[in-house]
Amino acid sequence: MLSRILYEDKDIIVAYKPAGLPVQTARVGQPDMVSELKNHLYRARDGKDTSAGRGEPYLGIVHRLDQPVEGILVFAKNRAAAASLTGQLRAQGDGGGFCKRYYAIVCGGPTAREGRLEDYLYKQAVKNGKHMDYRSIIDSQNHPEGRRGQHSSAAGEDEKAVLAVLEYRILEIEQGLALADIRLHTGRFHQIRAQMAHAGMPLLGDRKYGGPEARALAAARGIQNVALCAYRLGFVHPLSGEETGFRIKPENPAFSSFTL
Repeated sequence: MLSRILYEDKDIIVAYKPAGLPVQTARVGQPDMVSELKNHLYRARDGKDTSAGRGEPYLGIVHRLDQPVEGILVFAKNRAAAASLTGQLRAQGDGGGFCKRYYAIVCGGPTAREGRLEDYLYKQAVKNGKHMDYRSIIDSQNHPEGRRGQHSSAAGEDEKAVLAVLEYRILEIEQGLALADIRLHTGRFHQIRAQMAHAGMPLLGDRKYGGPEARALAAARGIQNVALCAYRLGFVHPLSGEETGFRIKPENPAFSSFTL
């Protein structure tokens, strides 16, 4: 199993997702985190593998991480737990119990040691060979009511722009790179990667949003995945009501020269 279970009880599973492993995929033969955890639940329930022939165990996806990003995720093992955690996630920007923190290595010199970024993003589809790819686009006109994205030959009409909010704090700076601690107040598609790049701080190793500088720096250091780690996750346990928290250190070698 490529993912690693950090905690489990009858309501939730908290697990580490390594960079490169998708949370869920429809591609045949490609491993993903959801399949791994469902196989774990099959074995725990029956003492057998997935050929046992019983119904599929419930595993509720509460939130996701991009495929090249590592970090902590929580999954629900029943619908009541899923409803509780999803409600907390939706309220995270209003003082809700759900808290996500990330470490990121950004390229270039940050203009401020800390800040708050508020942008309107819309998701745009782009044809990539045989597959459809997606990216978040900053709506520079900042329409608070949202807008329709530009049409593309691959996707037709895109989604409305939605508000994306994050706060960052620069912890260390060295040799053209900086270590940032980021807290999300919304959970938008590719939010950190798109917003930080738009603010002039692209993430090291980000091939989609980083541009030539970030890609060149990553290549020179042998970095294969984007330098972004969901290192801390906090929420209220759906059964006990107690505040619960988990924390890890990044395993991406890009972080090895910083103090964590």
